[in-house]
Amino acid sequence: MRIIPISYKQAARQKNIFLGLFQNQPVAESPLFSHLPDSHKRAVRTLGQREFRGEYGETKSVWFPAGSINRIRLFGWGEKSRWNERKDHLVPRRYVQYAKSERISEFAATYPLLKSDFNRVETLKTFAINALLANFEYTKYKEMPEAGWPEVKTVSLAVLDQNLVGARREIAAGIIMGEETNAARELANTPGSDMTPEKLAAAAAAAGKRTGVKVKILDEPEIKRIGMGGVLGVARGSDEKPKFIILEYLKGPKAQKPLVLAGKGVTFDTGGINLKPEQYMYEMHMDMSGGAAVIHAIAAIARLKLPVNVVGLIPAVENMPSGSSYRPGDLLKSLSGKTIEVLNTDAEGRVILADALTYGLRYKPGLIADFATLTGAAHVALGNYCSALFTNRDALSPRMIEVGLQSGDYVWPLPLWDEYLTEIKGTFGDIANIAKQDRYGGALHGAKFLEQFVDNTPWAHIDIAPRMTSVDSDYLAKGATGVGVRYIVELATQYPHLINPQ
Repeated sequence: MRIIPISYKQAARQKNIFLGLFQNQPVAESPLFSHLPDSHKRAVRTLGQREFRGEYGETKSVWFPAGSINRIRLFGWGEKSRWNERKDHLVPRRYVQYAKSERISEFAATYPLLKSDFNRVETLKTFAINALLANFEYTKYKEMPEAGWPEVKTVSLAVLDQNLVGARREIAAGIIMGEETNAARELANTPGSDMTPEKLAAAAAAAGKRTGVKVKILDEPEIKRIGMGGVLGVARGSDEKPKFIILEYLKGPKAQKPLVLAGKGVTFDTGGINLKPEQYMYEMHMDMSGGAAVIHAIAAIARLKLPVNVVGLIPAVENMPSGSSYRPGDLLKSLSGKTIEVLNTDAEGRVILADALTYGLRYKPGLIADFATLTGAAHVALGNYCSALFTNRDALSPRMIEVGLQSGDYVWPLPLWDEYLTEIKGTFGDIANIAKQDRYGGALHGAKFLEQFVDNTPWAHIDIAPRMTSVDSDYLAKGATGVGVRYIVELATQYPHLINPQ
């Protein structure tokens, strides 16, 4: 998809024009309106007065039989007083989804900006990212229809003349982020038979080669040699051998302690011996979404040439039931030296991340952040629209929330109190991988488990399970959302100011 910034005068001469209006907003208030031919102004004003109220989700079209303009489509954005940053991301998604449904390959668009946003070219990066996200659809395994897949090829985005130069810069950055988020979605949507630990490692290597990121892959003998008992234990039941993926992008100041990112890379999760119910298993090829996010966020960081030190760590395994599977009651010795008492083999993500977090301490990071589809409990707690945030630094929490608001990958905090640690203290080992007595607070127990493997390093755990797959109100194709990519890029952007590495 091409996204081209053009003047309002140019936009007013495009074949398809999309105008966004707030509820009861006169169409004449759109900055593009004054540039339309007089005959078109009359037709659009009449439609706006008689048939279009601007309610959220409302759309109406004016058709023109001849001339350069073929159609003007009005989109309603609801009450202006209820507009917020979260809705900014939905504007281009609705435009693109509508265009695809009508097989419109090119259109010109305006953003329904508030006056305070009118000169902010940064909003155009948000537009570009989300236009690409809405244009994506996973069709690799489907037969192409005769007319081809509906696709938007060009969006002409109307901006103020004085903002054209800045708009090109912001749109270019947005396209990079959109492309890498879609690449993460491609990985996560790939069926488990075709997305094994080896193939995830190959995808990381390819991303590194394409962007100049250093990638190192540890195979099973090396994983065993250094003592990653958690990774080895979970992988034991599968014919697919584990991999430990390391990505290094060190383009920040030498004195800057790195931002270390860990991503859960379970390429298929059956639950192991504690087999999942059938209705919860068919999407478990996406249980490596955290790993995919780390790979392609670092690729985006490299393409954007951000001056920051970032390390990505992805333990990649398959969790399968077999005669060699790890079992409930097993004790696994982690890389940290702590023993993990396995009470449930379906709580495997935290077991492999324990080794990744311990390995991350070798880099003496200023911050460790992990991204994992860790618990259905986080989804129960927060619903479909944000990920769960846990951190061992109270001062870090509002900053991490702000990163989510800026990126569009929203997070919300849950507690990490020591009371939850008492519920996962091991009986025969140091720490149990689930609570010993009840099922309540599963997301909190998972986070508290992971905290035991970061020492006192500043750390944040993002449980992305609530955002693993899209819902209808996302205006995205069914399947993986690419959650985490935008968040990590924004985190890396803010990192030098977010935390002061000592």
